Amino acid sequence: MSEQHPNVTRVVEAGRKLGLTITTRRFPEGTKTAQDAASAIGVAVGQIVKSLVFAVDGELVMAYVSGANQLDENRLAAAAGGAKCSRVDADAVREATGFPIGGVPPLGLATQLRIFMDPDLLQYDEVWAAAGTWNDVFPIDPRDLQRVTNGVVVEIKRG
Repeated sequence: MSEQHPNVTRVVEAGRKLGLTITTRRFPEGTKTAQDAASAIGVAVGQIVKSLVFAVDGELVMAYVSGANQLDENRLAAAAGGAKCSRVDADAVREATGFPIGGVPPLGLATQLRIFMDPDLLQYDEVWAAAGTWNDVFPIDPRDLQRVTNGVVVEIKRG
């Protein structure tokens, strides 16, 4: 058995501090995209949590978006009370979260970010999120995810 990546340990420990038992699964072929993750795990792409970092009027915020949906930047800006939403680069994501793009988990972030959550995630009993690397994921009840991260459930998908 290979040793757990330090990022994964950080996510598991963050979950424990929030009263959650996080059990991760490793997929050596990678789970960088929502479709990759869904295929590897054997679940619907909608059950994959995309943890996306954007800047709204300069403030970094995080959006949890169902893997079946695309983020609507205008809706995210409005939800965050701002006017302009823009993408941030990989360095800004790593600085804010402590994790690489493609492996950003919803727990154990380096800085506190406001969280906005796609309501479509709540239709599932279980969703899957990155556990700090491109290869590691974990299941969680989306209601627990919303509760422990104080995620604001708001329509942020395109369409």
